[in-house]
Amino acid sequence: MLPFTYAVRNLFRSKSRLLQTVGGSAVVVLLVMASVSINHGMKRVLSASGSERNIILIGAGSEESIQRSEVAERTAGIAETGIAGIAETLGVRAVSSEIHYMNFLSLPDGRRSQGMLRGVTPQALRVHPEVRLVEGAFPAAGQVMMGRLAWRKLGFSEHDLRVGGAIMLDGQELKISGVFAAPGTVLESEIWASLGDLRVLAKRETLSCVVVRLDDPADYPEADLFAKQRLDLELSALRESDYYARLSSFFKPLRAMTWITAGLIAAGAIFGGINTLYAAFASRVREMATLQAIGFGRGPLLVSLIQESTLACLTGALLASVVAVTLLDGMTVPFSIGAFTMEIGPGVAIAGIITGLSLGLLGALPPAIRCLKPALPTALRMS
Repeated sequence: MLPFTYAVRNLFRSKSRLLQTVGGSAVVVLLVMASVSINHGMKRVLSASGSERNIILIGAGSEESIQRSEVAERTAGIAETGIAGIAETLGVRAVSSEIHYMNFLSLPDGRRSQGMLRGVTPQALRVHPEVRLVEGAFPAAGQVMMGRLAWRKLGFSEHDLRVGGAIMLDGQELKISGVFAAPGTVLESEIWASLGDLRVLAKRETLSCVVVRLDDPADYPEADLFAKQRLDLELSALRESDYYARLSSFFKPLRAMTWITAGLIAAGAIFGGINTLYAAFASRVREMATLQAIGFGRGPLLVSLIQESTLACLTGALLASVVAVTLLDGMTVPFSIGAFTMEIGPGVAIAGIITGLSLGLLGALPPAIRCLKPALPTALRMS
């Protein structure tokens, strides 16, 4: 075998080729790491948003979208007494009437963006225990409470949605009373308003849903039986976890597109690397023949050429990892129903290393084999 230092020295024969290989592999690895992080982040936030203990009573036929659902106002009271196993604290049952409404919001300076609003009462905190008020107060009439990542979803700055500020909805000014956190869920991208206010602003006479929290997830059949028996209410009972699982399935094509895009760019980088290495290795046919003449076999020479390419690509992978940890880790990415935070964890790092190795191996094999293919007498006479 040729010493490893031989491959290292050959890397610096052409500075421009080295920079091109390292830069190209860094871009591809960074894109793959971003794709993996985006897929994991979106899947994680949707799976964490639903609780198996929460049951959503939604209008029959609207199981795919709460916003289109219509539920009678009296449903909450009937469900509270008709469903067994509802969680209870200090004699108060965990039943929340809610309106889900998406519309354009504007700031006092005229900037507009589409946001997700949820009309709630204080009962919402009983069915969504992950929600924690981090600043200000729960919204009263004429007020809203912002999710911690709502500014990112809306495309505004965090300062624009500070406590004490205001937003406009259909010409009505709403004061920002507080900020809440619900780590790892889409709730952090929402805006919570008083149920009465949102009923008026959305011009609705019905609710979007009633959320019931059970003591035990195994009591779901009780809620399902209630929905099927009360034909007058026209309800369907869904586990909150199942609802968000359906949303996750809805976004599968979007996640697939990120993989396809990353794959196409990676394929382009591999072909570009092959072309670059064809040109680089073509000028070294005589050198390889000389090494064969003094006793080195074609196998060790092939390994040495692959070492050069793989070392350059892994250097690019290392550079991409540094950029990913510096710029992408902790970045908030908005999507249609919320926002999620990108995390550069072990799985993402392993995907980057595998991509760098693949680029080095696949990019070097064809040109290296062609470089070593000519017969020794012919190769020694090549210029």
